[in-house]
Amino acid sequence: MLYIIGLGLGDEKDITLRGLEAVKKSQKIYIESYTSLLSFGISEDGISTLEKLYGKALIVADREMVEEKVDDMLLEAREFDVAFLVVGDPFGATTHSDLVVRAKKMDVEVKVIYNASVMNAVGVCGLQLYRYGETVSLPFFTETWRPDSFYEKIQKNRGLGLHTLCLLDIRVKEPSLESLCRGKKQYEPPSFMTIGVAIDQLLEVEQLRGESAYNEDTLCVGFARLGSENQMVVAGSMKQLRTVDFGPPLHCLTIVGKTHPVEEEMLDFYRS
Repeated sequence: MLYIIGLGLGDEKDITLRGLEAVKKSQKIYIESYTSLLSFGISEDGISTLEKLYGKALIVADREMVEEKVDDMLLEAREFDVAFLVVGDPFGATTHSDLVVRAKKMDVEVKVIYNASVMNAVGVCGLQLYRYGETVSLPFFTETWRPDSFYEKIQKNRGLGLHTLCLLDIRVKEPSLESLCRGKKQYEPPSFMTIGVAIDQLLEVEQLRGESAYNEDTLCVGFARLGSENQMVVAGSMKQLRTVDFGPPLHCLTIVGKTHPVEEEMLDFYRS
């Protein structure tokens, strides 16, 4: 059996009882380290915290391992119980849907144990979840790569009066372009997009496109470390939020669409 287990958003205590039972009976435990992170990160200290709770050793699975060497883990799951731990909810990232598909093709039985994710935790600000449109991802711009495919999705959502959740880029164990050119991988230090960087990039694209999907006066909600004890939620215009210090990662951003009076009342609690 392959158990794909959501860990929630906060700390080691957010795992469900069902998830903890599955971990304890698994012979091998992997934890993915690249789509999100818990409040204490995926560091040696963080891993030891989890290992202490589980009473078992953990294997950190980076993007390279999951996307290129996952068959080894699936072969293990044909012989004994394997747990694959995912921060948030197992299906909060498309990579994990691909993992299920590959497992089923190899006749590996899969059991998914769900948990909270950013997709529902953003409801804390009072914007109703069913009034959200398509979620977008904002990648880090580089000197030569400044994609703007998210723009049309935001524009469509706002045309329908819907809110847009923007998931901000996480770069963990990413090989540098220079090292790839040399044929020997060397990894860049981890980086996590901030709300300020996200807003700068959004406004840059709006300036280039000029189609008025949004502007610096557009109401947004910034979130930091959702699910943790020190989570931060601030509502304000793009111009206001770009000056707010949201602190350590992870950050995400909602671009507000048409609001209901009840939503407005809740948002007032979070205005900067």
